[in-house]
Amino acid sequence: MRRRGADSASSASPLAQPSGRHRVSGTPRGRWMPLGKDGRLTLYARTDGGLLRWTQQSPGGDRWDGPDFVAVADLTDVTVVQGANAYVHFLGRRERAGADGPSVDFVHAVQYQTGRPVTEWRSLGNFYRDAETGRKVGPPAGVVDAQGTVFVFVRNAGRGLQMRREGKGGKWGAWEDLKGAGLAADLVPSVTSSGLVEVFASGERGVQQWRQGEPDGSLVIGPPSAFHALDGSVTALETAPDRLTYYWTDPNRSGVVSYRAGAWPVPVGGQPGDGAVVALRTPLDGYDCTVLAQRGSGGTLLIGVCGTEQEQGGVWWSDTAQECVGDPALALDGHGRVVVALRGRDGAVSIARQEDGPGLTLSPQWHRLAPDLT
Repeated sequence: MRRRGADSASSASPLAQPSGRHRVSGTPRGRWMPLGKDGRLTLYARTDGGLLRWTQQSPGGDRWDGPDFVAVADLTDVTVVQGANAYVHFLGRRERAGADGPSVDFVHAVQYQTGRPVTEWRSLGNFYRDAETGRKVGPPAGVVDAQGTVFVFVRNAGRGLQMRREGKGGKWGAWEDLKGAGLAADLVPSVTSSGLVEVFASGERGVQQWRQGEPDGSLVIGPPSAFHALDGSVTALETAPDRLTYYWTDPNRSGVVSYRAGAWPVPVGGQPGDGAVVALRTPLDGYDCTVLAQRGSGGTLLIGVCGTEQEQGGVWWSDTAQECVGDPALALDGHGRVVVALRGRDGAVSIARQEDGPGLTLSPQWHRLAPDLT
């Protein structure tokens, strides 16, 4: 993928230390604590008029620079997506006032290197010409395939699936209607280790999925399943070569389930509240394990651990007692240790890191990256 002026100040969004009016208002969709090629983590949060960004000073370190302010006006939603080349892509839904009422379009920007400026935000338009219909579209979701192609997925006004992909040389193709019906707003696209893109959506008729048969090929919809997932709770994790495991909250919030194609959902426990189940794969005590994180029904962060693809053997859940608002983030730092981030009710963003020792033990002291914003 061409760098498209990544280091040019004229094509980048300005970075500045935020003034007091920039307060954390939420966290982006997607994986909002990505790891750069240099082994440093970056953390993003929503704020009025744009994003706040903290950057780890050294791989695995405890000190962070920031917050820097990335200005972008009129966003209603923003999703963070990272490709195999570690470029961080931002996909936003923007709603701007006009003489004939508000209009909605989608925007895209890139951060090519840890700590570097974000490129200018480029409009991807809207697949509807009529502004009123165009306001009924959902938030964007996205994925980057093995060739660096960016895919953007949006639920349309008819509650089907719309897609636009970036072509070679950075030129975007036209919006495509991938059909589907009765879809929930939150979409879960993934890419496997061989570069195949897959999209998962919950809906009125049950779970619906689209898959590529070959890299850079068309996405084909499969028949809907009889399984249902709480909207906004689904996450995907590659747990074997080209095999994805999905985790979601039962619609009755009775617990979390895991699901792989061709099998039945497996209950894995937990006491989930609203929001997404976040998943990460990492070795623990020499075993291939999956770590789950979610805001629990009591408003605190829950952590679950199990053997990868061994959910039927049990998931060990623990309550961190840390207040969590919205979806948490999980990542491995530059030393391969688990790091978890969350936002508290006061708006402060806090992180904890895996400590040395058996199993998964998080540091007892959570490091606050934002000042007290109450």
